[in-house]
Amino acid sequence: MKFKHVSVLLNESIEALDIKEDGIYVDCTLGGAGHSSEILKKLSAKGKLIGIDQDEDALNAAKEKLKDYSNVTYVHNNFYNIEKILKELSLEKVDGILMDLGVSSYQLDQKERGFSYMQDAPLDMRMDRRNSLSAHDVVNTYSEEALDKIIKEYGEDNFHKRIAKFIIERRNKEEIKTTLQLADIIKEAIPARFRREGPHPAKRTFQAIRIEVNKELEILNNTVEQGIKYLNKNGRMAIITFHSLEDRIIKNKYKELANPCTCPSDFPMCICGKKPSIKIKTRKPIEPSKDEVEINPRSRSAKLRVAEKL
Repeated sequence: MKFKHVSVLLNESIEALDIKEDGIYVDCTLGGAGHSSEILKKLSAKGKLIGIDQDEDALNAAKEKLKDYSNVTYVHNNFYNIEKILKELSLEKVDGILMDLGVSSYQLDQKERGFSYMQDAPLDMRMDRRNSLSAHDVVNTYSEEALDKIIKEYGEDNFHKRIAKFIIERRNKEEIKTTLQLADIIKEAIPARFRREGPHPAKRTFQAIRIEVNKELEILNNTVEQGIKYLNKNGRMAIITFHSLEDRIIKNKYKELANPCTCPSDFPMCICGKKPSIKIKTRKPIEPSKDEVEINPRSRSAKLRVAEKL
């Protein structure tokens, strides 16, 4: 299956990076290289792109798409390790960092990856298949309390307790092996009147399990902080999120870095000595246009937040 990923907020994110032709840019989520190919068009031969992805299929697809460019370095790793990656490449500073936190269409649509609740496949959901934890492990070994917690916090599903309870009851009878088995359990847990409208009843729980498997939220705070540290003055960080939990983390981390002072608000002057490292370029997140949402419905929930290094 051809690797397919429609780049969301493409023009907006490229503009946000304010690309210098001889700069060094890091695409932390290389994917199908949609964003990267546009970055490379703006770079001279002196410029450089570092493309990181934990999905080997994505890297291979990107290498093919960008084969005419010699100023790309490919890294098979998780962007959580951005500091280590840049150190190993002997890079002290970069001029821009991009993160697109969406799951690619390829990952969702290739049934054997186990991300989709619409196609039957072994429960997997690992973005990096070298990792040991899979969706099968989460569903079949986590306690009811742990399942309830991740479905509530990561899926924001109002029926989190019932879904966790139904999963436990089913797995006590038989191992839950496939995506459609799990989707059917979730549908049974949600009362019929709440299934008639809105998205697929399994969508939120599948999202929650995917986030848990790949530790998607845990790595964000550290990655933003480390990435900002490596930006040159006036360098930009642009992050595209796809659900409220991600967006909240990025929004709060930007705020913390833009105003790190811990002094009480009634102090006449700052005595903690903590100085801002960024200024926030997007007081409100940039969202897709109506035209983009019409062309690519998966872009509907996307939000772009941008920060600039001081």
